Amino acid sequence: MTPKDLENLQHEVASLAKRQGDLEDVVLEIMERREAAQERVTELTARVEAVQAKVDAAVARRDEVLAEIDAEAAKVTKERGLVADSVPADLLKLYDKLREKAGGVGAARLYQRRCEGCRLELNITEVNEVRAAAADAVVRCENCGRILVRTSESGL
Repeated sequence: MTPKDLENLQHEVASLAKRQGDLEDVVLEIMERREAAQERVTELTARVEAVQAKVDAAVARRDEVLAEIDAEAAKVTKERGLVADSVPADLLKLYDKLREKAGGVGAARLYQRRCEGCRLELNITEVNEVRAAAADAVVRCENCGRILVRTSESGL
């Protein structure tokens, strides 16, 4: 082997050693980035699990409340059926018609001269008409048309 070949070989070994060092640096950088990415994945996974736990809890609460609402609706429907049987058919028909037109509320309490259906106060003429009506007469609000339910708190 000639000195020139030896020199070229040494130069190539040095070049390869430098290249190996550069590649090792790249591998270390990639490993560090991978480690940081893995930590981020772990953090995000924990956050997703926490959010999912909150979602699951909210769904469980929603389902419980819906079950309560369904039970209450069934109870109220049963009670309504019992009460509806004692109401004259023509009054029940009027109530159902008004309820359909007025967003589900066909009758409203008259409280301190105010219809609780439309929240408007009856004028003095309307109050006098309601006051003069027989106790079993069906009285309606002039503003919203709902049946007015008179009580001791009606302000008459």
